[in-house]
Amino acid sequence: MSVHPQQIMAKVARHLVPFLIFCYFLSYLDRVNIGFAALTMNKDIGLSASAFGFGASIFFLGYFLFEVPSNLLLEKFGARMWIARIMISWGILSTALAFVWNDISFYVLRFVFGLAEATQELLGAILDAAEAPAIARGELKSQP
Repeated sequence: MSVHPQQIMAKVARHLVPFLIFCYFLSYLDRVNIGFAALTMNKDIGLSASAFGFGASIFFLGYFLFEVPSNLLLEKFGARMWIARIMISWGILSTALAFVWNDISFYVLRFVFGLAEATQELLGAILDAAEAPAIARGELKSQP
């Protein structure tokens, strides 16, 4: 029984693409959720609009600073372990957001969120490169 590369790529796409879509959905949910949280959180913990804006944007500072080290760790531990670490830390940090009590705790938590999610956007490209031969990458990305 011979296996064709197209069959392998179809199997990879069936298993990998839905999982990556789920990961991107959770990332999007986190970034949109902070805006919804502002509706009541600002009043509850006494945040001004500018303090909330700074806290929401400090996420990207942590993301930017940890991008390269996180990619090096991704290479060391492997994509499977790194995706699991990102998803577990995302869940823990999302839960911790419910216990923010002042502006400093909000800033620290959002910064740590950035550290935790640093390589998430690149994982799809890295997994494509690791799992798919060069000739099949375009086919993998164009499958419905």
